[in-house]
Amino acid sequence: MMEKFAHWQTGTVLPPLHLPPLTLDTLKTYAIASGDHAEAHVDPDVARAMGFPHAFAHGLLTMAWLGRLLTDQAPAPLLKSYSVRFTALVFVGEELTCSAVVSGREADAEQVRFELDLQVVNGEGEVKLAGKATVSVPL
Repeated sequence: MMEKFAHWQTGTVLPPLHLPPLTLDTLKTYAIASGDHAEAHVDPDVARAMGFPHAFAHGLLTMAWLGRLLTDQAPAPLLKSYSVRFTALVFVGEELTCSAVVSGREADAEQVRFELDLQVVNGEGEVKLAGKATVSVPL
């Protein structure tokens, strides 16, 4: 198992996850799946009446995309912690990139633990979500 992670060192940038432009259809589908039908997520007119330029993504949807980046790189059972801070709304039409950088590496006789710094940014480089994760790989 450790062979897959042998190149992970402090400073290693993991392959990013580039997402297509966010669509209203994606938000409506997520609303159905999650049960979160808040109108600002699925109705642009309601969002505009609230002072926003367009409907905006559910925070947990953005968090899920970042989680997808993590599980694309490490099987879910190896993920020991995952936390995020929402920093800005994600609006319909934005293209997002999820990224992870190894910020720490510690080993003992049983495992290697990797600390990761995480971000989701839009095409203009605005941070939408920041987070941290820990991946533990048995030796």
